[in-house]
Amino acid sequence: MGRGRKKQKKRWKTIGLTLLFILLLFAVAALIVIKVFTVEKVKVTGNEHYSDEVMKDWLLDDEYSWNSLYVYFKYKFVEPEKMPFVDTMEIFLKSPHTLEIKVYEKALLGRVYIDTLGQNAYFDKDGFVLEMSSKVIEGIPKISGLDVEQIVLYEKLPIKGKNVLKNLLSLTQMLKKYEHVPESIKYSKEGNYTLKYQGITVLLGQAQKLNEKIVRLTYVLPKLDGEKGTLHLESWTENTTDISFEKSG
Repeated sequence: MGRGRKKQKKRWKTIGLTLLFILLLFAVAALIVIKVFTVEKVKVTGNEHYSDEVMKDWLLDDEYSWNSLYVYFKYKFVEPEKMPFVDTMEIFLKSPHTLEIKVYEKALLGRVYIDTLGQNAYFDKDGFVLEMSSKVIEGIPKISGLDVEQIVLYEKLPIKGKNVLKNLLSLTQMLKKYEHVPESIKYSKEGNYTLKYQGITVLLGQAQKLNEKIVRLTYVLPKLDGEKGTLHLESWTENTTDISFEKSG
């Protein structure tokens, strides 16, 4: 009996020491996490519409956000609160003290100003209104001349007229693709498009051959740097390829 008690006592002692060792490991690990993984530097990339500070405040938003490991794992499982103009984001733990936030912003193609509200309705490549704001964002062309019904956030632009929205989206996407986004795009009742680039007015005419016209525009526009006047592309076809520039002032 005595020998059995000794074995049992020894076994419990071994279990106790093992548990103590495990607790010590957890304590050391917790100490490392608390003392070592502290946020000292946050690098933000991909943000154009918001400053680095705004993005940091958006994501480091609770009492534990001083801990880099906590922030990293938090956003592996939890979606951040919705933010206008931001599609999604990723967080990388570059070192125990450094986080990198990679922002993927929504691609805004244009804005329609709503006089009655004093706000701009910003829309994406599919024509959905992503944001309504009084803020004017540089690099997003103002679209005018459209016959628009009541605009609703997160719904498609309610533009009257067959294929008007489709053609507008095609035009704005091509202008963005070829990196010649104008300050404004005007649509007339006759179906003509007019682009404004500082001192240059570009008459595109109807929606036919838009891609070919924009390609020609990318060749001609850089040569008109510093000029003022009107560039005529409205009559361009494969058979009539003349492009004229009418100086003003």
